[in-house]
Amino acid sequence: MSRIKDWPAADRPREKLLHGGPAMLSDAELLALILRTGNSRPRTTALDLARQLLTHFGSLRGLSNASAAELCLAPGIGPAKAAEILAVGELSRRFATTSLTPGERYTSSQEVFRHFHERLRDRKKEVFLTLLLDAKNRVLREIQVSEGSLNASIVHPREVFAPVVRESAAAVLFVHNHPSGDPTPSREDLELTKRLREAGTLMGIRVLDHIIIGNGRYMSFADQGLMG
Repeated sequence: MSRIKDWPAADRPREKLLHGGPAMLSDAELLALILRTGNSRPRTTALDLARQLLTHFGSLRGLSNASAAELCLAPGIGPAKAAEILAVGELSRRFATTSLTPGERYTSSQEVFRHFHERLRDRKKEVFLTLLLDAKNRVLREIQVSEGSLNASIVHPREVFAPVVRESAAAVLFVHNHPSGDPTPSREDLELTKRLREAGTLMGIRVLDHIIIGNGRYMSFADQGLMG
C-alpha cells in the first residue's frame, strides 16, 4: 500500500488543509493528521488507521470518550497515540464550553447549560456540582460535591452547605448530569432538591435552581416551577 507522502499533493490531508482550510477535510482525514503515522505490519497509512478507529468507535465523539486502555486495544494505537487522541478530545470540549467565570453574574438556566453541557454530557457517572453566588448572583466559585455511581449520586446537605458557609455565599445553584442523556428528574432528584432547598431556607441561603444536564438538553427546576 502506498504511503500518504507518495500520493498526489491534492489528495494528502495536510496539503488539503493548508490549501483549502480544515473544513475541506473529512473526520478521518483530520484524525489522520493527529495520528501522523499508520502501521508497518500490516502496512496501513495514517488515514487507513483513522478510518478503522472511527468504524470501531462509531464516531469522533465515541473515540474521544474512550479510555486510554480502550484506545490501546485498537491495532496500531499505543500509549502515545492514545494520549494524543484524548488530548484533542479534551481540547475540543474546552473550546465548546462557554465561560462562566468568578465575578460573572448568573442570569439564566440556559447560560449554565451552555457552560456545563460539553463538560458533563458524556460523563459515565453522575457528578454533582454547587455554584456559590454572592448577593448579586455573581459566581464566587464552583465546587464538586460528589461523583456517584452510574445511576445515583449520594449528596448530603451537610457536605453541600459546609463550603457555602465557609465562603459566606449568599446563594447557591446546583448542577448535575444524567449519564443516560435524559434530564428528566428522578424521584431521588426531586427529594434531594427538596431537602437542599429546606436546608438553605433554615440557613438563610437562597437556593436558586437545580439544573440537570442531559445529552443536548437540560431541565431546570426553577424554570419548571419546582423550587417551591
